Parts: sequence; C-alpha cells; structure tokens
Amino acid sequence: MKRREFITLLGGAAVAAPARVMAQPAGRVYRIAWLVPIPASAFNPFLDELRQHGFVEGQNLVIDRRGFDGRYEQFPVLAAELVKAGPDAIMCGGDAAIRAAQAATTSIPIVASTDDMVGSGLVRSLARPGGNTTGVSIFATELDGKRQEILIDFFPAARRMAVLADTQTTDIRRLSELEDAAHARGVALSIHRVERSEDIGPAIEAAQAAGAAALNVLASPLLHGNRHAIIVRTAALRLPAVYQWPETAEEGGLLAYGPRFSEFLRQWARQLAKVLRGARPEDLPVEQPTKFEMVVNLKTGKAIGLEIAATLLARADEVIE
Repeated sequence: MKRREFITLLGGAAVAAPARVMAQPAGRVYRIAWLVPIPASAFNPFLDELRQHGFVEGQNLVIDRRGFDGRYEQFPVLAAELVKAGPDAIMCGGDAAIRAAQAATTSIPIVASTDDMVGSGLVRSLARPGGNTTGVSIFATELDGKRQEILIDFFPAARRMAVLADTQTTDIRRLSELEDAAHARGVALSIHRVERSEDIGPAIEAAQAAGAAALNVLASPLLHGNRHAIIVRTAALRLPAVYQWPETAEEGGLLAYGPRFSEFLRQWARQLAKVLRGARPEDLPVEQPTKFEMVVNLKTGKAIGLEIAATLLARADEVIE
C-alpha cells in the first residue's frame, strides 16, 4: 500500500528548478573536499545530481575524500588539512564539521547541511547567510518533535520512552523541550547521548534497561551513518524505533518521518553547483526541504511482535508489508 501525500512546512525554500546539464569552462577542474561522519558510499545521489549539472568526477571534478566517515574529535585537524589543499568548496555535514571548517577558513566556500543552521549560529539568516557558509538546513529540530508525537500515537499505552541523541547535534535545551512535550502527554522520557559509534549499542541497551517502550533516534549524521547497527540492535531487543529519513524504514527500521535522504542530497548538490559556478555563499539563501513522508515497515513490526492498527497505517505514505 503506498500513498504519497507531501506536506509543505511554512518557511521552506522554493522547490528548485529541474536539473540540467550546463557546460563548464573548458579545461577548468573543480576541487571539493568533504567533512562528514558518514562514509562516501552514502553520497551516490549527490554525485548523480552533480553530473546533471556538468560536474563529473574524473573529468572536471576532483574530490578530496579524507574527511568522509570522520570522527568528531578528528574534525579540527582534518579541516585544517583540507583547507591547506585549497579546494573550491568544502562540503560539511553536522554542526561539528561546520564549526571546524569555519574555524579553519573564512574564505573558502562551505556548503553545509545540519539540523538548524540559524538556531546553531552557523549563519546569520536563511535569506542572507553572511560569511562563507550556505547550504541546506533540514528542519530537524521541528521534525524530532514530530517524530516523538508519531511514536506516542503509535504506542499510546507506553508510559516510558527514550531518545538517542548525538552530543554534537542536539543541545540540552532541545532535549529538555522534548522531555516537556513527552511529559505533557503522560510519557516519561529518558535521554541517552552518544558521541562515538562505540557509544551507540550501550546507549540503546540503557534505553531498554530504563524501561523505554520505544526509541526516538534523533536527527544526526553520526546516527544516520550507524543506522544499520541501530536497526539490528533495536530488533534484537524488540525495541520499536523511529528514524529521520524514510529510506531507513525501507532498509529495515520500523518507522520513519522526514524528507527523503536522496532528495535532500540532490538539493544539497544543487547548492554546491551554484557555488562552483560563482555564487557567493554569503548571498546564496540557505534552503530547506519541502517534502516529507511517513514510512512504516510492517514486516519489521511483525518480526518484533507488534500489532499496528489499520487507522495508524492509513496515515503512512508508504507501508512495507
């Protein structure tokens, strides 16, 4: 059963025009660097979109891959090394990567993505970012709360739930807001914060030990990069979980709500293409996703012994059976 009904949030950027191949100056080679806690294999849709805009790795595009799948504590050193190589732009995912790159350069364009670029103080405003940073801000602050509401709707009898949070992505104030929102609906919320991949398994086990009936995996490049391990661990513990990208439910997670990761990557690539063609980051508005989906993996639900009401399944844009 599949029903695609996209929701547009106020304040979202206009949908970008269809991509088209544009010729680049003959003989020009563009160099970009990456600083993200996610492996390079996740970014194929990004590279596909860049090709549509005339930037092709191995032809007129060179990618410095040293910063893929980096650890937070490595970011300052990695950022300095990437800047020293003199790329035309640096792609940064998450607050920690962006801050490291901003500390390393005020002149090389930073095309970034994170939860709330304005709220985190990484740009002045969405319309006029200022400085050398622009990119895509992904509504994660609002959507983390929305996913918590969805989780409570799906498990109305639960009186204890948990969140899995990245220390470098979600601040204490936001976690307090999630706690207050859960309490208002009669749910006690335990918070489990991680900073490294090795912290994730023990944190999930601590959530179950705290009596959580379900887990909200908050938006985070680190947590997304470790999503398969999270899916496996929560399944083994029979702990229902909700994720930020619809594709994660298609890969075996129980629930997901947000913009599609592949579409977000394409949007991010279009921002980079504008910068490589000469747009100044300080004048290039930060974009936001405008389309969101809920996906329910009924197969996963059955595997962990869940019965999901038909009325709840009817809310989903896609149900995997």
